Amino acid sequence: MSYAPQLLLGSECPLGARSANAEARLPAHHLTTHAVVLGMTGSGKTGLVTVAIEEALRAGVSCLVVDVKGDLPNLLLALPTLDATALVPWVEGCMPAGDPRTPREMAAELAAARAKRLGSWGLGEPELRAYVDGVRFRVLTPGSTAGESVHLLASLEQRSPRWDDDPEAARGALGAAVSLVLRLVGRDPEPARNREHVLLSVLAERRHVQRLPADLASLLDDLADPPIETVGALALDDYLPRNERRALAAALNSLLAAPSFASWRTGVPLDVGRWLEKDAAGRPACVVLSVAHLDDEERSLVLGLVLEEVLTWTRGLPGTQSLRALLAFDEVYGFLPPHPHSPATKRPLVALLKQGRAFGVGVLLATQNPMDLDYRALSNAGLWYVGRLQTDADRARVVEGLGLVGSRAEHAALANTLKKLAPRWFVVRDVHRGDALTLLRPREALSFMRGPMTRVEIVRARVMHAGAMTAN
Repeated sequence: MSYAPQLLLGSECPLGARSANAEARLPAHHLTTHAVVLGMTGSGKTGLVTVAIEEALRAGVSCLVVDVKGDLPNLLLALPTLDATALVPWVEGCMPAGDPRTPREMAAELAAARAKRLGSWGLGEPELRAYVDGVRFRVLTPGSTAGESVHLLASLEQRSPRWDDDPEAARGALGAAVSLVLRLVGRDPEPARNREHVLLSVLAERRHVQRLPADLASLLDDLADPPIETVGALALDDYLPRNERRALAAALNSLLAAPSFASWRTGVPLDVGRWLEKDAAGRPACVVLSVAHLDDEERSLVLGLVLEEVLTWTRGLPGTQSLRALLAFDEVYGFLPPHPHSPATKRPLVALLKQGRAFGVGVLLATQNPMDLDYRALSNAGLWYVGRLQTDADRARVVEGLGLVGSRAEHAALANTLKKLAPRWFVVRDVHRGDALTLLRPREALSFMRGPMTRVEIVRARVMHAGAMTAN
């Protein structure tokens, strides 16, 4: 029988008990059936997500972490010591206004409290050091140089081998890249509505199939001197007249000449498999993909592009019943909405929830408002962690979504429990354990949870990790 890692999430007790004393250990492979964390602001969602990521990493599982608020780069603040001095640089930016304490005084108080809380879970400096030394941390910031920049247009400008063995996947990635380009020039990025999207996709696909360069400069040449006469059943000039093609070419040329556009076309390749590879020492990767600096539409397009790559990579993996990788997405609101809304992120997320289990890729989603999520997609989640919910509608929706057998009175009692939960407590349902519900109190995070990080702080955290790796 193969070894199944156990993830220490915290302590647990049966629903209705007064205190949680037993260790809450989750078999890692349960995450292949995916998990959802729900709860209002202040319920402790991000803390639980952070602990789950840390435990997966401690078990040797690489994690791709999507950050839309700036909180999850805190994973880089996995400090190998409990000494207050290490906290001083990270305290200055999060001190309450008017606080009379100096940063050193506040750091000393936080360090003492943190050491006590970690100690209550049997965690101290040896465990912190082993965790930091055993994980390869990096942060990617598409469109910014705060972290590692990402060549987001690689599927448009660089020919992929998928055009030979999986043209459907290659076409999907190409379409996402074209959408991003059109968004950057102020055009409608939706393929179903935009003739410019269709034409650029047709021209780019022709070049990839014929093994010709497909960079933007080459596509500008094709717009000026089209190598095709028809699009579908229409003549090219009837489909998109010459003056509209010239206007599109002018907009693309301005984009190509803009210095800020270089950040979208440089950096590490958009290669999820390479990102999540273990290094020569066998260390798993903790890859934080931060898009907090982008506007809402850019976030959707960038994440849609990345998630399409995650899906393509997943489908190319051999089957397994073990957890091979974890995709964690905190604050998923707006990226997996109910029908009929369909942002660029929805299709790959739904597909991953339906298909990831067979390949050992788990998905962990967290959000405040369950009403804003597609429950047909979430029905694929085998793990539910539900914190305090504010409205009757939210509580009723979750009770319904849990699909529990019971009387109306029992369902009402559960809804009342969700209404009264204290911060950092969660009702848990694990389909692998049947219909029994438990209460979870997450353990203290190994990472220093200091709140959203700015781009300057992300740079500082990267420098800190680079220095630690050099020292080792």
